[in-house]
Amino acid sequence: MSAETLAYDEKLRLTHPIIVGCDEVGRGCLAGPVVTAAVILPAGIDIPGVMDSKKIKKSEHEKLARLVYETAIEVQIGIKDADVIDDVNILEADKLAMLDTINNLRTKPDLILIDGDSKQYLNTAYDEQVVIKGDATSLTIGAASILAKYIRDRIMANYDKKYPGYGFAKNAGYGTAQHRAALAKLGVTPIHRKTFEPIKSQGHLWKTNNGI
Repeated sequence: MSAETLAYDEKLRLTHPIIVGCDEVGRGCLAGPVVTAAVILPAGIDIPGVMDSKKIKKSEHEKLARLVYETAIEVQIGIKDADVIDDVNILEADKLAMLDTINNLRTKPDLILIDGDSKQYLNTAYDEQVVIKGDATSLTIGAASILAKYIRDRIMANYDKKYPGYGFAKNAGYGTAQHRAALAKLGVTPIHRKTFEPIKSQGHLWKTNNGI
């Protein structure tokens, strides 16, 4: 798989030598931030095992994330928390986090590859290309996917210690049965997204858990 995704990037490098791949993790969660990663990889360098992070065992994430860090020319991470998501909506928060990663790059890209559809265009000064299922198509996007997920999982594991009972270390803030049951029992925390269902509709029924 990685040979095919490398070949995809190498073809683009014929006209755009420096490619940055962007991906996000956490759009569908009920709690926690959305995390984005931007990665620039050297031309012609494969990273075996890199693909869509959702298809990789959690036990492999740290190993691959470290490999991406060691291989990459540059890496940038963007994070927008629940307050920003509630304020501007998840799509815009996602794009703001991606823009942070692009604006912080020291290496200026010739092309930005973004996982997603036409709604994901960032309208930067650089050439941009959105790629449906990009993390399974482009090695650079796949590397960004792995980093974003690894970092977000670590963030949520830390929140699990601060707000025990919701299973954040295991469910990463997604709306599992355990998570929803904990919401009904313990209430919402400061990291919950108040504009997301079922929190939005049932918020008046839930007490606030500030972790105190």
